[in-house]
Amino acid sequence: LGVTVTADLSWTTQIKAMANKARQKAAWVLSVIYTRNPTIMLTLYKSMVRSLLEYCCPLWNPRKVSEIQELERVQKTFTARIEGVQHLNYWERLKKLSIMSLQRRRERYILLHMWKILNKAVSNDLKIQFVLRPRTGYKAVVPPLRGGATTYHQSLYDNSFAVSGPRLWNCLPVSLNKIKE
Repeated sequence: LGVTVTADLSWTTQIKAMANKARQKAAWVLSVIYTRNPTIMLTLYKSMVRSLLEYCCPLWNPRKVSEIQELERVQKTFTARIEGVQHLNYWERLKKLSIMSLQRRRERYILLHMWKILNKAVSNDLKIQFVLRPRTGYKAVVPPLRGGATTYHQSLYDNSFAVSGPRLWNCLPVSLNKIKE
């Protein structure tokens, strides 16, 4: 397993490769497993398909709607084959099956990693800083972008974990961002 980034720092190649690999694995599961029992299908999906779609996801988290939809389409197609939920739309299926969208799960992984950085459970290679404020709790410092940046550099900046992680963290309510254990 590897992560692919292009010379222009795009994750599109990585995202397409993962979606294709996950679609192939999902097709294989659906072709060799006869039952469509929700428990069996979800266990197979989570262990064999979704794991492919989430490998290193805080690093390559997609921002383009088309890339987000491409990844969600894998889960949407697979869950449509599960017994008892075929007639439901995607969001109703997720609720009935008690699973989250892949986008929500990626956001959750990013928040968990930010929490680990705050609590020194992982190394802080990106030097993300936190400030404790009495009323709002821990807030992550979003690094500044130098003035006069091109649209291309602005996009790279916005898509980096060093920026998107703190921005997402800063949306948490104080009751969550002060949790220590």
